Amino acid sequence: MYFTNEKILSIAMEQSAVDAHCNPEDFLREENIIVTSAADPHARKYLALPFDCDLISYGNNIVASINEKYRGIVGEYISRFPAEHCFETPNMHVLNDAMKEEGLLTCFMAEYFLPDLKDLTAQDCPCALKIMHQGDFENLYTEEWSNALCKKRKELDVLGMGAYDGGKLVGLAACSADCEAMWQIGIDVLPEYRRQGVASALTSRLALAILERGKVPFYCAAWSNIKSVRNAIRSGFRPAWVELTVKSSSFVNEMIGTKIP
Repeated sequence: MYFTNEKILSIAMEQSAVDAHCNPEDFLREENIIVTSAADPHARKYLALPFDCDLISYGNNIVASINEKYRGIVGEYISRFPAEHCFETPNMHVLNDAMKEEGLLTCFMAEYFLPDLKDLTAQDCPCALKIMHQGDFENLYTEEWSNALCKKRKELDVLGMGAYDGGKLVGLAACSADCEAMWQIGIDVLPEYRRQGVASALTSRLALAILERGKVPFYCAAWSNIKSVRNAIRSGFRPAWVELTVKSSSFVNEMIGTKIP
């Protein structure tokens, strides 16, 4: 497939539309949109659908994919603040407090990146590089490679790029086939090999390998994960969309190991 930046963005919006149960053009509107969330076999594999509330913005507006039970709460919230300020504190406390009364809490906040083909190049690496496939990952589902690989969804880890110092694996970028058209990149580098260009070399080269296979690479980072965001930028990725997801309080409490009163 021949890719352009415009085609890549269009594919991402089409996938977000599947995930949110809306139309791709909804992300280009000036006004906010509220749609009813629904399960879809073509959604990203790791999403737990339907959503109670998921806010998505590509920079124009907010598309809120919701359980209809919360239409009033969500509608009031996204109409109260500009789109970009609905994804940050202190405004976010308004949504959290309203949802808390329903047994829900704001949970996931993430920024998603897409490759910019004008800046995506195969970057140099001080270590030897090797393309890796599913069979190469079998013994790598350990803590040190837990960003690159996902033990819970091994079957989705389809392609990787490893950096080696002699026979020692020192960096790994791998991607999961989270949906038909888009593969998500994760990256890990051993502490003593960081700040040497290993991460950006692995990420950029894996992104190019994904594109060669006719898929769109994407990269996700928490807004506060400066190291990860910097790697995305260095590797030729640019911010594309943001999401804020509300989950049950029991789910949040289990994640953090502490009961929120």
